[in-house]
Amino acid sequence: MDLRSTVKSTLSADQSTRQQAELALKHAEQAQGYVLELLNLVEAEQEFDVRQSAAILLKNKVSRAWPSENPIHQPIPEADRKPFRDRLLPVLATSLPQIRAQLVAILQTILQNDFPKKWPEFMNITMQLLNEQNASSVFAGLQCLLAVCRTYRFMAGQERANLDHVVEVAFPGILSIGGRLVDDTSTEGAEMLRTVVKCYKHAVYYELPKPLQAHQPTVDWCTLFLRIITKQPPEHALAEDADEREQNHWWKSRKWAYANLNRLFVRYGNPNGLSADSKKDYEGFAKNFITNFAPEILKGYLTEIEKWVGGNHWLSKPSLSYTLIFLEECIKPAATWEHLKPHMDNLIKHLVFPVLCQTDEELEEFTDNPSEYLHRKLNYYEESSSPDMAATNFLVALTKSRKSQTFAVLSYVNEVVTKYEAAPDGQKSPREKEGALRMIGSLATVILGKKSPIADQVEYFFVRHVFPEFQSPHGFLRARACNTLEKFEQLDFKDQNNLLLIYTNILKCMADQELPVRVMASLALQPLIRHEVIRNAMQQNIPQIMHQLLKLANEVDVDALANVMEDFVEVFSEQLTPFAVALSEQLRDTYLRIVRELLDKNESKGVNGDVPEYGEYLDDKSIAALGVLQTIGTLILTLDATTDVLMHLETILMPVIQVTLQNKLYDLYNEVFEIIDSYSMWQAFELMHKTFKEGAELYLEDMLPALNNFVSYGKDRLLQHPPYLAAMVGMVEDIFHDPKVGGVDRICGCRLAEALMLHLPGGPMNPFLPKFIELAMQKLIEQKNPVKSLKIHLLEMVINAIYYNPGLALAFLEQNGWTNKFFSMWFGSIELFRRVHDKKLCVASISALLTIRAEDVPASVQTGWPRLLTGATYMFKTLPAAEKHREEATRADNDGEFGDDVYGSDDEAEDWTEEETVGNRQWGGVNASEVEDTTKGDVKDESQAYLDFLSEEAKKFGALADDDDDSVMDEDSFFESPFDKFDPYGAFRTSMTALQQSQPQLYQNLTSVLEQNDREFLERTLQYQPPQPAQQ
Repeated sequence: MDLRSTVKSTLSADQSTRQQAELALKHAEQAQGYVLELLNLVEAEQEFDVRQSAAILLKNKVSRAWPSENPIHQPIPEADRKPFRDRLLPVLATSLPQIRAQLVAILQTILQNDFPKKWPEFMNITMQLLNEQNASSVFAGLQCLLAVCRTYRFMAGQERANLDHVVEVAFPGILSIGGRLVDDTSTEGAEMLRTVVKCYKHAVYYELPKPLQAHQPTVDWCTLFLRIITKQPPEHALAEDADEREQNHWWKSRKWAYANLNRLFVRYGNPNGLSADSKKDYEGFAKNFITNFAPEILKGYLTEIEKWVGGNHWLSKPSLSYTLIFLEECIKPAATWEHLKPHMDNLIKHLVFPVLCQTDEELEEFTDNPSEYLHRKLNYYEESSSPDMAATNFLVALTKSRKSQTFAVLSYVNEVVTKYEAAPDGQKSPREKEGALRMIGSLATVILGKKSPIADQVEYFFVRHVFPEFQSPHGFLRARACNTLEKFEQLDFKDQNNLLLIYTNILKCMADQELPVRVMASLALQPLIRHEVIRNAMQQNIPQIMHQLLKLANEVDVDALANVMEDFVEVFSEQLTPFAVALSEQLRDTYLRIVRELLDKNESKGVNGDVPEYGEYLDDKSIAALGVLQTIGTLILTLDATTDVLMHLETILMPVIQVTLQNKLYDLYNEVFEIIDSYSMWQAFELMHKTFKEGAELYLEDMLPALNNFVSYGKDRLLQHPPYLAAMVGMVEDIFHDPKVGGVDRICGCRLAEALMLHLPGGPMNPFLPKFIELAMQKLIEQKNPVKSLKIHLLEMVINAIYYNPGLALAFLEQNGWTNKFFSMWFGSIELFRRVHDKKLCVASISALLTIRAEDVPASVQTGWPRLLTGATYMFKTLPAAEKHREEATRADNDGEFGDDVYGSDDEAEDWTEEETVGNRQWGGVNASEVEDTTKGDVKDESQAYLDFLSEEAKKFGALADDDDDSVMDEDSFFESPFDKFDPYGAFRTSMTALQQSQPQLYQNLTSVLEQNDREFLERTLQYQPPQPAQQ
């Protein structure tokens, strides 16, 4: 085959020609030498389109077939690999930029799999390229080095050992190259400089290589980064469009220079921020850095900000964000705070405040694209790196750690709002007023903290400066007024009339012509529920409010709206019950609309050939759909007593279940299964079963509550319709045979089998008992050391079968030679049966075994048969403690769920100390740089202390890994079981009495082997009458 002609044919306008060529390439790629022939084309082909197509084909082939472990396609022959590696770098060095981009991706794949063991000469070739005298070769060397550093980016410990060698050999050279490139004004030079800076970025991202911890390399690299940051950008980097400007290689170099300096300080250079584990590696570096480097870096950052404030110096958004992040890190350590504090007044007024004010683009977006505006303002995690969020985080850190600075911030806020109030209408600056309200809103938790000396002044501030903006002619100010109210959700208004005035204004804003105002008003409504006077007023408007919220949910996908609806449904269930059907129909229609748009979006991605990354589908629409489902679930729970309404809702909500399961919207499965759990809809069961069989077996844990409901409340239907019962049993079999599932999934299979055996007594499960025993025993025998929770559930699957039909179960165990093995496992693990459920099940099964006649006891276990009473004695001895533990756990769960204030707590509030409440308590006339610090020295880094605590807890749990996941072995307080009302004492007494009467010799044999203490305990147990539960 002529490979060049075939590759060229893939570019043909004729579809048939293209398809034939693609098919031919598919066959050709299996042959030895294919990648080498493609590399020939990439190297020598004169026609650019053919050359680029060959490069893309080569990249795709290598990414799929180079990995030696689990390659997606047939691996590239070993004979082709070394020749390909030997030729790759020379070809990369001479390629055009468009081709080189594909070759760098190929290089990255190979390095991840082959370096250094299979490609030891790689660094020598890279160093040769870096030492060449032509720019193209040097750039190729830089890209090779970047690929190596990127390979090691997330590696730790011994895996990174070779990176230290790479850094030691190559970084002095690229530092020198970077120093020369700073003065280069060409576009090519900027791209090379960006590569140098990114090499450092990847090398230090996870750990700081030892060669870079020394004092002089730190001096040299920090000097380079500061030179990049402070250098006047070349002409080609100053495009008119800000977004286009940020994409310029020069600004990207600057961005990563900021990032590297920040990384050094935040992760390695701040002694207070080091974790307990990191201190042994970086404490010396951190002390040196915070003393000798952080102040100089701060000085460089402040110089750039001073230029920016002057108005003739542009800074990109990343530059502003990284600056604010660095400033935030300087707040807690005394060594950097003393350098930062003198600049605080200017920073608050001329950096933080302007960044928090709305930009022209944002104001335009508010009107022209309100959905995108809301997405940016409400999606905190996605926008966490934006300058305004960095400014907010800086303010919060400042006022939490240096509380006296709160007065300075509030003084400036007061100055802005007072100026706005006094100015004539034509001279007011609504943008500044909005920024001031945003600033004070960000400090709400600090201002309202415990013992706050200024909390009692907030209500007056609201009346004077926030209330008027509900009527502002500027939509963005009306929205900010609503948002400010939401931020101060813990504010206790003294004047109840102010609360009613707020409520009236919020209702008006919910009908505002501007979408962001309506959304912000709706979100502000949620925290108002905690005020009794507003709850009482709301009762008259609940249907209208819910209608407005649903209408809004159809206009914009904001998941927080679903939280508001969910709260309203929970709090005002009585008022909403008459409208439950209509409300459910609206929620259903909203959900179906969101899902339809989500499916259309995903389909268009497929048409365009875009393959979504993992988790990409969980976007705004998915989250909004999730919120609607949760609201439906809450509605069902609040209507639990109104059976007639619930029956009607089944029909209404079936389309919700169908569209979710039929379209495999996995992210929404859990909530849908919770809805199914509320009913016994057999149509829904059929859909669940079909979904399970089509690849959703990993979701059995989410399905289990609903399946348990079908078994416990639909047992008559299961008995009348055998295919349903067979389907349930089939799900248990599938989960045991599926190689993809893990222990937790098989535990769920055991639980489903148990539910079937416990809820369907009397014989209908007899045909399936052998299969359940076989599944459990095979896993117990296969897995030499299964985790304890899985082992217990597998044993209990057999124990349940014995309780269900002891004769049949024993016969099947004996038939397969498993009887002795099983009883050895059961009684050898007797101490692991800790739950009340476990103990009752063991007693029930032992009681059933005691009914078997002596001659029917299998010979293999006859000598060990007396151990039945030993096991029963142990269970009764430990049962009271287990019951007490369950009661305490249930009480703790209830206290945790209902003990706190339903409408909020002050967990988030920031405590003020006595020292911090002394002094100036006014909001005006305070200069930040002159405020006396009430917090001396370093401020403890509570976030790092918390991370250290989590790390220690993780180690404990890691050490106890063999003791299992407690959540798997908790008492199933939400699953009703026949054992909840089972009396183990009565069942055991009945069996022992019958045994004594019908088989006195066997009774004598069993009891005689007991120790005297155990025999006496057993006699007391047989006489014991447990207290009757109180009548409900």
